[in-house]
Amino acid sequence: MKTLTALLTFFISINLWAQDPLLQKNNPALDKQAKELTQTYRKELALNGEQIGMFENKVEEFLIRKEKIEREFEGREKLNMLYTLQTREIAEMDNILTRPQLELYKKIRPTIQPLEQLEEDK
Repeated sequence: MKTLTALLTFFISINLWAQDPLLQKNNPALDKQAKELTQTYRKELALNGEQIGMFENKVEEFLIRKEKIEREFEGREKLNMLYTLQTREIAEMDNILTRPQLELYKKIRPTIQPLEQLEEDK
């Protein structure tokens, strides 16, 4: 019984300490950008105190992922991945924002954080 308890405790502690290595990197530029974006959205969405911190963390998380995609991919593949990332970000904002805030977020996000366009060959 002690062995089972020890194993269970071990596996639980591994899960608690596991972190996304991508999000462990401290990037002051992205942190600053996340703060600025949060302030812009805060004015438009009327975020409350608790929402501000969660919103900022979520924005920074997705800025880190966006930067990685922009470094590693190009062309249509990059744009497809950025579109998918944007869709995931909007879905995760559902956990932070109220329904009316989320609907407004979906409307204003393209003007605040536009998705880049692929230039057509001439």
